[in-house]
Amino acid sequence: MPNSPKRDLLSLWDLSAAEMRALFQRTAELKRLRARGEPHRSLAGKTLGMIFEKASTRTRVSFEVGMYELGGHAVYLSTQGTQIGRGEPLRDTARVLGAYCHGIVVRTFGHDVVEELARFAPVPVVNGLTDLSHPCQVLADLFTVWERLGPAALEPGGARFCWIGDGNNMAHSWIEAAAILGLDLSLACPEGYDPDAAVLARARKDGDWRAHLEVVRTPVEAARGRSVISTDVWASMGEESEQAAREKAFKGFCVDEQLLGLAAKSVMVLHCLPAHRGEEITESVLEGPHSSVFVQAENRLHVQKAVLERLLSSG
Repeated sequence: MPNSPKRDLLSLWDLSAAEMRALFQRTAELKRLRARGEPHRSLAGKTLGMIFEKASTRTRVSFEVGMYELGGHAVYLSTQGTQIGRGEPLRDTARVLGAYCHGIVVRTFGHDVVEELARFAPVPVVNGLTDLSHPCQVLADLFTVWERLGPAALEPGGARFCWIGDGNNMAHSWIEAAAILGLDLSLACPEGYDPDAAVLARARKDGDWRAHLEVVRTPVEAARGRSVISTDVWASMGEESEQAAREKAFKGFCVDEQLLGLAAKSVMVLHCLPAHRGEEITESVLEGPHSSVFVQAENRLHVQKAVLERLLSSG
């Protein structure tokens, strides 16, 4: 196991602005190596434990493929197939998996789960998604902007960003990213669906002084002149029973061609997927020339390889 103090990635606050930018440089290198078919087995002999309490396509596949391509091995653990599902304390699971594996990825509901695992695991713990934040996804989103618009887009005074939709875990990680990097971010959320007040408070208190964060009530206010528009489904996993109420609350919050017309001429559109075409985004926007959605999805693989390499390569 690593001799140096371990690093976790539970939220974007676990990375500095300089570390994020270095991570994107390494992500670009790893993406080029893969495109050229050149081996890059920096994690040969390493094993990643993957605890998944929530269903997944992109997170599971990208982490498993990423570990394989880095020369390591991933072990998938569903709660139904492990003692976690029978009530084994998280602290016990953390210490045992930490003795077997060099790192742990967790995709779950409550953020307290990843915090407890990180507290007791002797190896790095990575948040693969919680109800509070989704740092790996937003790192991939940021890298997609870095790749398409250039590194200057992620500097203070660079690209102007907006979020359209629920103040959910994705919105929280975007808020953290904007605070850390000093970005201009406007979030359009219906009343009653604002981001967590504590998330906003910390961003305003601890973030770069050049960051600009605002929450508005209409997509028109948020999108005007923006370089990057991001959105997500209206009802996340675990909120399906609220679908009808949310459809009513989010009426008018669809990212469509009319909204793009208010943004910057070269606006890029992001969506973490899966998408509900015709609800939070139209088919024409998702499949149109401004969409970077599927490149964004591919970049989950590359950025997570850089994260794993950074956290697991010591020792």
